[in-house]
Amino acid sequence: MSDTTPVRTREERQKDTLDRLENDVDAWVATADPETGTPYLVPLSFLWDGDTLLFATPAASPTGRNLRATGLVRVGIGPTRDLVLVEGTVRALADDELTSELGDAFAAKTGFDPRTLTGYLYFRVRPVRVQAWREANELRGRDLMRDGAWTTVG
Repeated sequence: MSDTTPVRTREERQKDTLDRLENDVDAWVATADPETGTPYLVPLSFLWDGDTLLFATPAASPTGRNLRATGLVRVGIGPTRDLVLVEGTVRALADDELTSELGDAFAAKTGFDPRTLTGYLYFRVRPVRVQAWREANELRGRDLMRDGAWTTVG
C-alpha cells in the first residue's frame, strides 16, 4: 500500500475495524510497570464479544501484574499498514465471571484453553479509544472511538 491508496470513509474504517476485532486472533498488548515505568509488550490471543476484548495471561507475569495494578492497556491488532490501536481499561475477571460458554468461546477462537493451566487470569478490556489507519493519508480521522463511544455511524 502507499499514500496513493484511497482513504477509506469513517464507516468503511469502522466496518474494517470490527471485522479485524471479530476475526483476528492475536494482538500486541502493551503495559507498564506502575513503579518503574518499565514497558512490557507481549503477544496475546483475544476474544472480541462485540463490546470488550478478553485476554488470558499468567497472573504472576509482568503483564498480569501490570494489568491488575494499573487497569490500563494499549493493544495493537493487525499489521503496521492496517492497524487497529485500542486503548482501554482493564479488570481481571473473578472466577465466577468466567462462564463455561465464555471459556469455551475463548478456547475455540484462540486454540488455547487457559482453564487447563495453573495460575492464569482472564482480563476484560473495555475500549476507551480506538484508532485505525493504513497509511499516512489515513492518519487524519483515525479516531473511531473516543471516551468509549464510537464516533462513526452504525
